[in-house]
Amino acid sequence: MMASMKDIKELRERTGAGVLDCKKALEENNDDVEAAVEYLREKGIAAAAKKAGRIAAEGLVDVVIDDDKKNGLIVEVNSETDFVAKNDNFKDLVADISQHIMQSEASDIDELLNESWYKDGSKDINTVMKEAIANIGENLNLRRFEKYTTDGFLQGYIHMGGKIGVLVDIDADLNEENQELAKNVAMHIAASSPDYIERDQVSDDVLNKEKEIYKEQMLNEGKPEQIIDKIVAGKIDKFYSQVCLLEQEYIRDTDITVAELLADKNFSIKRFARFELGEGIEKKDEDFASEVMSEMNKNK
Repeated sequence: MMASMKDIKELRERTGAGVLDCKKALEENNDDVEAAVEYLREKGIAAAAKKAGRIAAEGLVDVVIDDDKKNGLIVEVNSETDFVAKNDNFKDLVADISQHIMQSEASDIDELLNESWYKDGSKDINTVMKEAIANIGENLNLRRFEKYTTDGFLQGYIHMGGKIGVLVDIDADLNEENQELAKNVAMHIAASSPDYIERDQVSDDVLNKEKEIYKEQMLNEGKPEQIIDKIVAGKIDKFYSQVCLLEQEYIRDTDITVAELLADKNFSIKRFARFELGEGIEKKDEDFASEVMSEMNKNK
């Protein structure tokens, strides 16, 4: 018997579980909503879904590279609190997810979540995450990943115990000197957060937007129109030095740029990924007392 939309809606409102989980629960229990509630609780799905509205902006960034340094990944898995991020169960989960991604052909998170779990083909990663949410007791989120394969070599770097991670694709021979240089570049990327490798990668749309902003600033400051273009050009050069890796001041020697660091070396950077934990996630700023009052008000 196919579950009615009315029953699915009621079950979803009562448990917070997803539509497909609610549909399956009803079908497994002859459209008995009460039995379906218990079914979802027993499976850990209701408990997981109830927590799914809470913001997960802590967690870990992990970087894994194989022994040949030809294949690697960077992944971010979020939790609600730093306390859980330091928990061994959570760390093990992140390590397992990384190992799965190393074997995976998935190109995005949705595809990844629907893959059969590498340790147990009877369930997908989406189910693994729901089970982990129920067991750990916080909302968790497999947020993003990038995976590289290279003809050169890969270098990774983890900063502050997993708060920031960097994966760099290097075009150079794999030797001790180049590995040390690659490590320094990765550390620089972690600290300086460039958006591009070089200025040719900055799109016209981005540049035009910056120019418009600078021009408006100059007009508001009352600068003569005939010199504004020259001032804007100078500001664009400054912009490049902030967002382009090769034009940034090198963090370990600010008298030189990264480009100058790499000059006369048979070494180039093909691409990089930098993940900072929770970047772009709007964190909820409420103290415990406010949270309790909020919950009490909901239950009035």
